[in-house]
Amino acid sequence: MRAAYYETFEGPVTIENLPEPNPPEGGVVIKVEATGLCLSDWHGWKGHDPDIHLPHVPGHELAGVVQAIGKGVANWKPGDRVTLPFVCGCGGCPQCLSGNQQVCDRQFQPGFTDWGAFAEYVAIRYADVNLVRLPASMDFVTAASLGCRFVTAFRAITAQGRVGAGQWVAIFGCGGVGLSAIMIANALGARVVAVDIFEDKLDMARSVGASEAVNARSVENVVEAVRHCSGGGAHVAVDALGSPRTCFDSIASLRKRGKHIQVGILNTEHRHPAVPMDLVVAHELEILGSHGIQAFEYGRVLDMIAAGKLHPEKLIGQTVGLEEGIARLTVMDRFEQTGVTVIDHF
Repeated sequence: MRAAYYETFEGPVTIENLPEPNPPEGGVVIKVEATGLCLSDWHGWKGHDPDIHLPHVPGHELAGVVQAIGKGVANWKPGDRVTLPFVCGCGGCPQCLSGNQQVCDRQFQPGFTDWGAFAEYVAIRYADVNLVRLPASMDFVTAASLGCRFVTAFRAITAQGRVGAGQWVAIFGCGGVGLSAIMIANALGARVVAVDIFEDKLDMARSVGASEAVNARSVENVVEAVRHCSGGGAHVAVDALGSPRTCFDSIASLRKRGKHIQVGILNTEHRHPAVPMDLVVAHELEILGSHGIQAFEYGRVLDMIAAGKLHPEKLIGQTVGLEEGIARLTVMDRFEQTGVTVIDHF
């Protein structure tokens, strides 16, 4: 099979002909029809994820067709159209048994713990727990765009932030996860302040539901600008980028008893950022993380899409081939692309 492959962190990413995988016990092999290009893939290539062991094939946002099944798989057969969350639960650990597969103690993550989906085929473990059947009306590119960013934003906004109608939500960073969070919060009746440093990204944020937009390069004080737009501070703020500055500003922009949701991954040297703890205490703020979503929660997402309340296809900026995809992978930290990039041919 053709696959993107690297042998050293920050080293060359090449296209190689590698052996096709075999289905593991309890797992499947999926023929990949589309796979998203995510900043998390860049973090992995940089060496920021300790789960990655070299050599490696990246890619964790995927949709495709079940090609083969392993021993013990009960719910799936070859030909099924599927996707899956980027964090796959084992189904048997205390976290999974409590319904929190997104923080499974033995989690499987294609593109991180194992070889991923920048390839024609990918092996997936724990299939019965994690695979999600795609509706016939959904194309593979749209399904792949859900994989990490959209569903992670969905859980951040709905389960962690518990966003409701009439609330103000501030989203720091208008990449894929930030734009997804804006669309979802808007669909729930919230008013959204989008924050970024690029006008084209803020334009797209407005197009998917942002009521207000703040260019962090154009204002003297980002926190005060967000507080002004939101009439005293956000009820919920999301750091969708992952930097010391966006983390701090997200927390500082909250109104009293507000919630900060950390979704963006901080680089290794910034994993312990400064936090305005004085505000956390005085204003009784909540600081929460959000890490993926459970497979059984996809039903809520798919229902809202079917009802016309969510339109993830609007977030797709471009589709590319595998060669162009790996060229973009190594420069994702430049944030030159608007919207989600999906690889749809190999």
